[in-house]
Amino acid sequence: MPMLLPLFALLAAAQAAPAPAPAPKPTAAQLAAAAPASAWGAIDPQDLLLIDFADGRRSMIWLAPAFAPVHVANIRTIARSGWWKDATVYRVQDNYVTQWGDATEKKPPAAGIVPKPPAEYEWAWGAHGVAVDNPYRDAYATRTGFTPSGWAVAGDGARQWLPHCYGMVGVARDLAPDTGTGGDLYTVIGHAPRHLDRNIALVGRVIDGMAALSALPRGTGGGLGLYEDPKQRVPIKRIAIAADLPAAERPAFEYLRPDAPVFAATLEARANRGGPFFTVPAGATDLCNVMVPVRVVGR
Repeated sequence: MPMLLPLFALLAAAQAAPAPAPAPKPTAAQLAAAAPASAWGAIDPQDLLLIDFADGRRSMIWLAPAFAPVHVANIRTIARSGWWKDATVYRVQDNYVTQWGDATEKKPPAAGIVPKPPAEYEWAWGAHGVAVDNPYRDAYATRTGFTPSGWAVAGDGARQWLPHCYGMVGVARDLAPDTGTGGDLYTVIGHAPRHLDRNIALVGRVIDGMAALSALPRGTGGGLGLYEDPKQRVPIKRIAIAADLPAAERPAFEYLRPDAPVFAATLEARANRGGPFFTVPAGATDLCNVMVPVRVVGR
């Protein structure tokens, strides 16, 4: 009987001791950072559009020619023609978009562009390679996923389209059937306006320097965020294609390949964030919250 007392004491002590805290789950950013070089794909410098502002800031746009080939070809022609040499940011609508181009709407179109591009809004599902399915539900599409080339797509299994997520870049246009030429562009700076999906040509995504476009004073004109005073407009020094710059000045970026095994882990980490801060996993994530990770090379 005396020999049982130490055993009871040990059992009571074990029950009273707190369970060791589980190791924190790696975040999506940590998973991407630890991904091997083979999991990353290079972004073609022909598909990088840089915007240099007069105050020294820079924004980088990754163009999506596979989704809007005519509009992107126009954008390259416009950039190389110097048509944007006096361009400005002239509209910043809170929780919506920042827009730039010709504020006067009086300049003739750049030479050599297609003046009336087709409505490049949606494509057959799988038209850009076999999509990696997104296992989490979406409010605007019955099926979503990611193309091998690094683009998030929304769709229904028959059609697919680029979604209006934060940082996506689209072509400003007048009322349909106008589709815009690409001379005036905008980027989403607020809650994703997915109601615009399939109504406007999306041509890319801001992948660096987003603050230069999103952290600007808001406009008040016309209920659209237009700068009423021309002095408010933000001057743009240069818009150029990265491939046209000298090699030493050319920025380089890579995207995490959606077909790499680590990509699925980043999706799961977004949908079910762990402790110590997150104590209730969501079990879901909006498509716009799982955009393909991009990293700069050589900085």
